[in-house]
Amino acid sequence: MPQIYHSDVIGSLLRPRYLTRARDALAAGELTPVEFKRIEDRAVDQAIAMQEGVGLDVITDGELRRFSFLVQLIGELEGVVPREGAPVHFHNDTNPGFDWHSPFTVTGKISQRRKLTIEEYAYARARATKPVKVTLPSPLVLYSMWSPELSTAAYKDAFELFADAAAIVRAEAAALADLGCTYIQIDSPDYGTLVDPVNRELRENLGMPTERTLTEGAEIMNSVGDVPGVTFGLHLCKGNYLSQWIGEGGYDLTAEALFNRLTNFDVFELEYEDARSGSFEPLAKLPDDKAVILGLVSSKTTTLESAEALTARVHEAARYVGLERLGLSTQCGFSSVLIGANLTNEDVQERKLELVAEVAHQIW
Repeated sequence: MPQIYHSDVIGSLLRPRYLTRARDALAAGELTPVEFKRIEDRAVDQAIAMQEGVGLDVITDGELRRFSFLVQLIGELEGVVPREGAPVHFHNDTNPGFDWHSPFTVTGKISQRRKLTIEEYAYARARATKPVKVTLPSPLVLYSMWSPELSTAAYKDAFELFADAAAIVRAEAAALADLGCTYIQIDSPDYGTLVDPVNRELRENLGMPTERTLTEGAEIMNSVGDVPGVTFGLHLCKGNYLSQWIGEGGYDLTAEALFNRLTNFDVFELEYEDARSGSFEPLAKLPDDKAVILGLVSSKTTTLESAEALTARVHEAARYVGLERLGLSTQCGFSSVLIGANLTNEDVQERKLELVAEVAHQIW
C-alpha cells in the first residue's frame, strides 16, 4: 500500500496581486532581485500557512516562484529556441476557445542548465510543518515543442527527445530526494488530453502514434520514477488556462496501459470534476498496490461543491477501488500559468481547499 494523503493538493495556487506587481516591477528594473525575493518568500510563506490552516495533509509552495507549471523549467534547457510550437486548442463553454503555442521549439540535443525545484523544496520544507510535495512536468509534454522540420536535426523522432527529457526530470527528482523530498507529482497533460480525438490527431500528425505513446511512451514515463524512497504521483491533467480545457473524455483509453506500465508510480491524480471526465469504471483496472486521488473539486469555477455530493461520489468510486486507496483533491491547480483560473478572489480558492480537507477528514 503506497503512502497516501487523503486530502491532497495538485500544486499551483493563485498568485497574490502584490506578487504579480512585484514581478512586473522586477522586469521593469524597478525592484532589485534581492527585494523581489523577499516579496516572493512572503507569498510562499502565506501559501504554506493557508494550506496548513485549512487542514490539508500535504502542501506545495503553490508554484509561486514559476511563470507556469512548465515554461520556466523548459526555459532552462539547452537545445531549445524561442519559437512557437504546434497549436494546442483550448475549449470553453461559451465561445470557440483559442490555440495555445509552446513558446519554445526543440532544435538541438537538450540538457539542463540548472535545477529549479531545489530552492522551492528547500525553502518550503524549512517553513512547513506538513509534508511538502514538489511538482515536475512530464517528459512527454515536450510534444508541444516538437517540430518535424527543426527537431529532427537532433533527434530521429520525438520519443528520443522524450527519453532525454525523462533523464533530466529523473535527475531533478533524485536531487530532491537527496534533500529529503518523499512525494513528487509529475504533471501530465500529454496523457491527460490523449483521450481527446482532436489532441490525438495533433500528435499523430506530428509523428507520435497513440499506440506507441501508450507503450514506449509509458516506459519512458516510468523511468522518471526510478528514484528510491519517493512516492511518485501522476496528475492526468486535461488542461487549465483561464478556466479553459484542452481535452474531454474518460480514462478508458489510457487507464489499463498507464496503471499497469507505470510500476514506479504509486498514486494517480485524476480529474473527475464534471461529466467531461467520464465514469469511475476504469478505476477497476487499478492494481492493488496503487492509489487514486479523486479530483472532484473544480479549480475552474467559483461554485462551491457540497460536502454531501463529494462524499457520495467518493463512495461511488470506492465500488471500484477500496476506500483506503482513495483520496480527495481539486481536479487541477488554481494557476497552472501566471494568470490563473477565472475565480473571483483568493477566498474561493481557500474555501475549496478547506472543503477538500473537511470532506477527507470526515470520510477517512
